[in-house]
Amino acid sequence: MSDHDGHVEGIWVTDEGSAPMERREQVRVVEGGIEGDRYQRGTGYYSGFDGCEVTLIAGEAIDTIEGRFGIDCSDGRHRRNVVTRDVSLATLLEHRFRIGEAVLEGTRPRPPCFHLADVGEDADLPEALGDDRGGICASVVDPGPISVGDPITVLDSTGVDADAIAASIRDRYE
Repeated sequence: MSDHDGHVEGIWVTDEGSAPMERREQVRVVEGGIEGDRYQRGTGYYSGFDGCEVTLIAGEAIDTIEGRFGIDCSDGRHRRNVVTRDVSLATLLEHRFRIGEAVLEGTRPRPPCFHLADVGEDADLPEALGDDRGGICASVVDPGPISVGDPITVLDSTGVDADAIAASIRDRYE
């Protein structure tokens, strides 16, 4: 890996599950997620059974969604916390990585949910976030602040099988 493997392009939070996302320049990552965010507070739509503390989405995926589907996600309608640039989110799965002063662990892919169509203006958004454009989930290892522009640095492998975790969750809801 290089000295850094990408950077933070945007940060989005909301304090309630169906409320609009709000852009932030800096947030504090604490045990359980981003301080004040719906999943850290336990007020998210999927709180209690999802276990996704921090969500990440690639800026390149957002570009593809706008180009291919005509959906502008620049207002946070993707409902992911951290927008990355120049790093493969697949690389972050099963690895610990540093963003700012926080250390996170990529745990599993974040598939699109149909709740996105309920809270947004775009019925096609769940489909647009398909094909590995939905991002990933991460757990907090070490708390700390993260800011727009912070580098993302891959630290080490966790030895966990993210695909097996995702399949287990999918099986519960089928």
